[in-house]
Amino acid sequence: MNPLDELNALTALFPEPEPLIARAEHVPAPALPRVYRDMLAHEYHMTVTMEDYYKCPVDVKILKRRLEGDIYSREILLLKHGTDQVVQFGIVRLDLRYVTQQVRDEILSGDTPLGRVLINHDVLRHIHLGALLRITVGKPLARYLGIETGDVTYGRLATIFCNQLPAVDLLEIPAPLEPTNAKLK
Repeated sequence: MNPLDELNALTALFPEPEPLIARAEHVPAPALPRVYRDMLAHEYHMTVTMEDYYKCPVDVKILKRRLEGDIYSREILLLKHGTDQVVQFGIVRLDLRYVTQQVRDEILSGDTPLGRVLINHDVLRHIHLGALLRITVGKPLARYLGIETGDVTYGRLATIFCNQLPAVDLLEIPAPLEPTNAKLK
């Protein structure tokens, strides 16, 4: 699927009165500022990447969710543990047929970030980086990330394969990053 079509499909899961994203472009990794390239251009869980970057665990805050049969979708914020500081916005679409009942129940409880649930349950997984995006934020996304409408940031689309099956589609957009933080793993 074309990355922009996938982006539109994910953002359409939770319509807003105003566009979440004013504009998005698929860009190659070298076009991203170094700190965003380090944060996004890899095939690791963003939960772990955020925890490494911020040197603490992250908590999940579910903004919206929906369950249609076995397809569970949610719009989330990741927060620095124990604070209201947003470190990432995301949209997740997950086919629950590819996880056990115990993993399903923990995901649906909404208490733990998805990546941490999969890691904790040792779900065999592979993350495929689908596309890197240059994003001009719309009003709702600006509000979530604490930036101005029309600001430019970066994000990624990815798919998590669980037991070799494409189980999760993701849109992940970190909050503004400081170029002075230590290089990520």
